[in-house]
Amino acid sequence: MLIHHTSIVSEKEYQKFLLERLEKDNGYIIRKASNFDRYFAVDREILFKFLEDTQHETMDYLRKIYKADLEDTIVSFINAEATKTRGSLLDVLKHGIEISNQKLELMYTKPATTFNPDLTRKYGQNIFSAMEEVWASDKERIDVVIFLNGLAIIAFELKCNAAGQSYQDAIYQFRTDRSPKTRLFMFKAGTLVNFAMDLEEVYMTTKLAGDATFFLPFNMGNGEGVTAGAGNPVFEDKYSVSYMWEDILTKDTILDLISKFIFVETKEKVDDKTGKIKRSENLIFPRYHQLDVIRKVLADVRENRTSQNYLIQHSAGSGKTNSIAWLAHRLTSLHDAENKIIFDNIIIVTDRVVVDRQLQKAIMGMEHKAGLIRVMDDKCNSADLAIALNGNTKIIATTIQKFPYIVDSVKGLENKSFAVIIDEAHSSTAGKDMAAVTMSLGSGDQTEADVEDMISSEIKRNGKQANVSIFAFTATPKPTTIQLFGRLNKHGQREAFHVYSMKQAIEEGFILDVLQNYTEYSTFYQLNKEIEDDPRCKTNAAKRQIARFIELHETNIAQRVEVIVEHFRTTVMQELGGQAKAMVITASRQGAVKYRQAFEEYITKKGYDGIHALVAFSGKVKLPDDDKEYTEASINGFPEDRLTKEFDTDNYQVLLVANKYQTGFDQPKLCAMYVLKKLKGVNAVQTLSRLNRICAPYDKKTFVLDFVNTYEDIKAAFAPYYTTTLLANSVTPNAIYDLEATIDAYALFDPADIEAANDILYSQKVTGKQKQRLTFFLQKSKKLLEHYEYETQRQAVADMRGFVRYYEFLLQVSSFEDTDLHKKYNFISYLLAYINIKHPGGGFNLDGKIKASQFVQKKGEEHLSSDLVAKPVMKLPTAEHFGLTEDKEKRLSEIIDEINSRTGKNYDNDVVVKAMLQIRDILMKSDKLKTSAKNNTQQDFEFSYFDDIDDALIEGLSQNQDFFSMLLSNDEMKRQVLGIFSGEIYKSLRESL
Repeated sequence: MLIHHTSIVSEKEYQKFLLERLEKDNGYIIRKASNFDRYFAVDREILFKFLEDTQHETMDYLRKIYKADLEDTIVSFINAEATKTRGSLLDVLKHGIEISNQKLELMYTKPATTFNPDLTRKYGQNIFSAMEEVWASDKERIDVVIFLNGLAIIAFELKCNAAGQSYQDAIYQFRTDRSPKTRLFMFKAGTLVNFAMDLEEVYMTTKLAGDATFFLPFNMGNGEGVTAGAGNPVFEDKYSVSYMWEDILTKDTILDLISKFIFVETKEKVDDKTGKIKRSENLIFPRYHQLDVIRKVLADVRENRTSQNYLIQHSAGSGKTNSIAWLAHRLTSLHDAENKIIFDNIIIVTDRVVVDRQLQKAIMGMEHKAGLIRVMDDKCNSADLAIALNGNTKIIATTIQKFPYIVDSVKGLENKSFAVIIDEAHSSTAGKDMAAVTMSLGSGDQTEADVEDMISSEIKRNGKQANVSIFAFTATPKPTTIQLFGRLNKHGQREAFHVYSMKQAIEEGFILDVLQNYTEYSTFYQLNKEIEDDPRCKTNAAKRQIARFIELHETNIAQRVEVIVEHFRTTVMQELGGQAKAMVITASRQGAVKYRQAFEEYITKKGYDGIHALVAFSGKVKLPDDDKEYTEASINGFPEDRLTKEFDTDNYQVLLVANKYQTGFDQPKLCAMYVLKKLKGVNAVQTLSRLNRICAPYDKKTFVLDFVNTYEDIKAAFAPYYTTTLLANSVTPNAIYDLEATIDAYALFDPADIEAANDILYSQKVTGKQKQRLTFFLQKSKKLLEHYEYETQRQAVADMRGFVRYYEFLLQVSSFEDTDLHKKYNFISYLLAYINIKHPGGGFNLDGKIKASQFVQKKGEEHLSSDLVAKPVMKLPTAEHFGLTEDKEKRLSEIIDEINSRTGKNYDNDVVVKAMLQIRDILMKSDKLKTSAKNNTQQDFEFSYFDDIDDALIEGLSQNQDFFSMLLSNDEMKRQVLGIFSGEIYKSLRESL
C-alpha cells in the first residue's frame, strides 16, 4: 500500500488513518467515545465481554453472590486496587484480582512454551480496542485512547506536520492542558504510557506532572550504526512513524511490553538536611533502542542457543542499567524452538567493586520472586560464588575481581549453560580476569598459560566456550573487545551486534557534545592575542588579564596553573549556579603532586577563596628533590574511598588526576577539563566523556583546554564512536560584532529595555512585579518579531541563536569582555526561551530561571536542542563552471589588486570565485530572492540581492572566514565584488524556477 506524505493534511485525517490501521491491520475493535467511563477509565462493555468469554464459570459463581451489583463491584474493585498507594494498573493487569476467593485474570500473557494449548487460546482472546475524541473530563478531549480488555492503557495526542504542527505541540498540550489528577492520566492507575506523535517523530511519558512532565524520545534513530542520529528514517512509501502501528501497537508487542518490560522503579534518597529517606516512584517504559536490542538478542539466542557472543555498543545516556536488567530477566526464562530452557544461570559481571544496587532493584522490580537474584557483595568470597554457581539461583551478580579465584573451585559445570552479561566491557575484559571467566565456566580443557596466550587462544576459538554466551555492554569497545565479542558483517569486518550511538545520545539530549568547546592552548593564546590587538574587543580589566596570559609562553607548571586557575575562576566557576567543577588530567603521579602544590601556592598568593583542589592517584610517590612520601590520602586529608563524596560537596572545585577517575566516574557538575597529557584512542574518548553528563535543571556547557593534544588528534579518537564538526579554530572575536549588527537590523529590542531587564536580572532579590516587567519587555520584542513574515521570523531566531552560541563560545575560550554586549546576550537568551514556549519546556515561567551570574540560565526544557553537529563543508563546484567572461575576469583582477593593496592580503581570482560559488549556493536557497528574480528586471532584482548578501556572507563564514569578514566590514568592496556576479545569480535563479 503506497502512502504519500501529502495524503494526511489534518490532525483529524491522521486520527482516522491511525484507527483504520489498528482495525484493518491489527484486529482492533473501534469503539464510540460514548462507551468511555471517565470515572474509572474503563470501557465496561468490553471488560465484561472479555471476562465472560475467558472466565465464564467464575463470573457465574460471582453473579450468584453479587447479583445485579456484580459489574459495579468488579469495576470498583479494580479501581481500588489500581489507585491504592502500593498498587498500580500494571499490577492489576499482570496479577489479576481476587474477589470472594475467586481469581479473575484481566489479561493473558504469551506462554513461554507451547505445552498448554488452553493458555495459547486464552492469549488469543485478549481484546484490543480504540476510541477517538475521548472526553477524559469536561475540559480534556484526547485524540486517541487504546484499551486492553476494556482498561485504558495508552493515550495519544496526534499532530500533523502538514498542518504546521509537530510532536512539540502535543507535548505542550500534555503539559499544560492535561491534569495528572484526571482518572485517565493518574500516575500508575491511569494510562501506562502517553505518546506525543506527529508524522515524523514520537515522544513518550509515563507520568504527567504539569510543566515538569518529562518526555523521552521513542524514535528508531535515523541512519546506520554509529552514524545514526536522532529522529526516524524517511521512507518513500510510508510515514516515518509507521513502526508504531506496524509493530509497537500490535497485540503481541503490547502484551510483551506489559508482561515483560514495563515496571515500577522505586528510588530511595537520603535527604541531606533531615536525614530521612525520600521515596520516589517511576513507571519505566523502554526507549525504542532498549526494546530493539532485547528483542533482537532474544531472537538470535533462541536460534543459536549458546553458540554466539554479543557486543552491545550503547553510549552513555542509553539507560544501560535497565537494558541489562531486562536482558538478565528475559534470559532466565528463554526457551528454544523445542521448548527447552536455554540458560541455567545468568551471571552479571560489573567492574565496580560494589555491585550496582540499582541493577538489583531494577530486576526485583520486574519480578517479585524470592531467590531469583543473588548479589555477591563485599562480604562474599569466591567460595560463596562457587556455591551460588552450583546452586539454583537464576541470576548471580558479581564483580570481575572475583573470577580469578574460582577457576579452580568450580568443577563439573560443563553440563550447565551460562549467560555472562558484562557491564562496561573495558580494560578488565581483555586481560587475565577475562581469561579466568572463560576458563571457570568453559566445557573445554584449558592448560595454564599467560594472559596473552589465553587471549589469543580465545580468539582462535572465536573467544567461545560451547556452553557460555557472553553479552558485553560498552560505550567504547576496544579492538580486542570487538575481536572477542563482535560479529562478522558482510564486508568481513567485526562489529557490534547492536548500536545506540554517541551521536544519537547527544542529539536526543541525554549527554553533551564534549568536543563543542574544545580548544587547543595555542588557539586560546591566539584568540587572547587578537583581543589584545583590537581596541573594540575589550575593557581595561580584560586587558590586564590578557597581558598576563600572553606572557605565558614558557609552559612550566606555575604558568600553566595560573592559566588553569584564572580560566576556571573567570569562566567556569559561575556555571550551574556556582557549583561547577573541573578536572585536570596530569601526565604522571609526580605531576599530580607537583601541580597540586603549585595550585595551592598560587591561590594562597592571590588570596582566592572558594577554589580548592583534590588529587587522585594510586600508591605512594616520591618527588626527585624531596624524600617525603606522598599518597592521595595524605595530601587530601581523608581516605581514598571518601573522595567522590567529598568532591561532590561545595568544599572542592578541582580534581587533579593521574590515571584515576578517567573512566566510569560519573559527576554531572564537571564542566571543564584541563588536559596536560597525551590522550589516544579509547582512552581519549573515555577521559573527555567524564564531562558529558547533563545536569538538570541547568543548561550545562562543557569546556576543554588542551595543552598537549591537537583538536585533530582528539577528533580522530572520537571518530569510531562519533565525529563532531565544530572547530574552535574558526572563531574570531570580530565576527561577534558582525553577528550583533545582523541582529540589530531586525530592530527587535529597545536599548532602554535591555538596560532595565539587566538591572532586574542582577538585582539581589527579584520581586514578582519585576518578573512581570521582564515578561513585558520580552513580550514587546516577541510582538515586533511577529510583524515579520514567517520566513524572516525563523531567520531572526536562527541569527539570535547563532549569536548566543558564538558569544558563549568566545567567552569560554578567551578573556573577551564587553559589558554592553553581555547585557544584550542576557536579554536575547531570555527572549529565545520566551519565544520557544511551544518547545518541550511547557509554559514559560520566570520562577527559578533568573540567575544573576555570568552564564547560567536554568533550563526550561529537558531536551537540549539537537543542533550539535555543525553542517559539514559543502562540496564546491570548480571555478570554470562559473560564467566568467574575459571582461568580467579582468574587472575582478583589478578589484582584487585594489583589495590586496588596501588590506595587505594576497587574495587571488580562484579564492574569490570559490567564495562566490559558496555565496551563490546560499542565495539560491532564498525564497525571497527567487520571487524577486521571477518578478523583476535584473536592475530591480539587484536591490533585494544586496539586501540578502550580508546574511549569506554570515552563513558562509565558517567556510571562508577571512574573505567574507573583509567584505562584511567594507560596503564599497562588497558592492564591487558582488556586483560582478549579480547577473550570473539572477540568471541562475530564473533558470531554477
